[in-house]
Amino acid sequence: MAIGVWVLGNQLWPDQAALASCAGQSAPVLLIESTEFAQERSYHRQKLVLVWSAMRHFADELKHAGWAVTYSITDHTETALRDWLKAENITELRIMDAVDHPFTAWLKGLDLPCELTVLDNNLFLWSTADFNDWADQRKGLLMESFYREGRKRFEVLMEGKDPLGGQWNFDKDNRKPPQGKLNTPTPRWFEPDTTTQAVIDRVEKLEIATFGDATPFNWAVTRDQALQVLDVFIAERLETFGPYQDAMVTGEETMWHALLSPYLNLGLLHPLEVVERAEEAFADRDLPLNSVEGFIRQVMGWREYMRGLYQYFDADYAQRNWFDHQQPLPEFFWTGEVEMNCLHQAIAQIHRTGYAHHIQRLMILSNFSLIAGFTPQAVENWFHAVLIDAYDWVMQTNVIGMGLFADGGLLASKPYASSANYVNKMSDYCKGCRYNPKARTGADACPFNFFYWDFLHRHRDKLQAQGRMSFILKNLDRMDSEELDEIRQQAQNWYKAHL
Repeated sequence: MAIGVWVLGNQLWPDQAALASCAGQSAPVLLIESTEFAQERSYHRQKLVLVWSAMRHFADELKHAGWAVTYSITDHTETALRDWLKAENITELRIMDAVDHPFTAWLKGLDLPCELTVLDNNLFLWSTADFNDWADQRKGLLMESFYREGRKRFEVLMEGKDPLGGQWNFDKDNRKPPQGKLNTPTPRWFEPDTTTQAVIDRVEKLEIATFGDATPFNWAVTRDQALQVLDVFIAERLETFGPYQDAMVTGEETMWHALLSPYLNLGLLHPLEVVERAEEAFADRDLPLNSVEGFIRQVMGWREYMRGLYQYFDADYAQRNWFDHQQPLPEFFWTGEVEMNCLHQAIAQIHRTGYAHHIQRLMILSNFSLIAGFTPQAVENWFHAVLIDAYDWVMQTNVIGMGLFADGGLLASKPYASSANYVNKMSDYCKGCRYNPKARTGADACPFNFFYWDFLHRHRDKLQAQGRMSFILKNLDRMDSEELDEIRQQAQNWYKAHL
């Protein structure tokens, strides 16, 4: 029997399950750089450069380690796969679970001329079976409960059976608005090497729909470089990561954020090593617990929870639309040409870098999409296309569930909807905007305000059933009927002007 391994572009870990299953067997290995998959949506050019350059570097590393590697650059994925299977006389194809419903369905429908073995994905802390066992035993699937179980299971930041510091979550200490001059650290970036430059040249010549700027490209593309980013985060950014992790400042694109998600999602870093490094730094340097706990919660709590729910929910989760929102996504999401400064800043930053941190994603981009009633699937497709760390398992639950509440509360306990007050408090964006963050009506009224109240009014019956929304809805009851009518009219006028 001739065993072959297909390594996907987000599985670039030398000990990933499919490679590990063939260690010492000199099995042929295939990597496919496919423009066919690149055409599924208008991906950010830097996302294509990142994935393809990382794949090329990883293929070289495998060759140096003694693997027989075929690296195929193609427009037709299935043809490249079948040609390789035939050339290598493969009788069993091994591949690690892609954690991607569309790809899995495509793969199973190929009717390959060999046995197909799909191995569990070992680039996460929790196996799918373990997560499902946890979920099956619970009535609700709260992230906080899952996170606590993970802390216990992996003995992270624990003192016996109790959490260090006497509490599980220090989130309340990590919500400081930006004040004064912030002395933010410089990120660890990299100049493109010859391999990466060749990929940049290829991407810039592609005759397919793409998004954003290909250059300057400064992301890590190898495990060694990703480890350097981790080193710099632990040494220079982790200590002050916590307090301002929800803050947004013009010209400060990375703040104290780790910038590790692209590398975790590619397989260049493993979540366990990242968590262990943070915990070791806490012990060695007596770092603030709120910063270390807040970071670890994102990696071993939120990230694992998103992936677990993605595989736990049925594949039709992607089509959920609890509010029946049908407004099309405005063109300015692709161009960044919008008068609302907060949206302009976030979209322009993504256009330049492919990156936005979690509050820009949740409380600017998703929040506005929610209250303005944009179709969830169009919003999710946009996030998936333009963000450098985006994959199906990341975006389905984060956007459909957390950001847009389109699953009706399977994931979040309430919609993350807010007016301009939140944006004004947690950012300096409103200072550079033509709209007034305090006005709900009138020519200078911020669209966040009139859409927020219009959203509450439109969906009052559904929102009333969400216990945490009752207090907010009482504020709606106090609103003058004439003002509410004006708010509703302004929302309609905005649609006419922008859609």
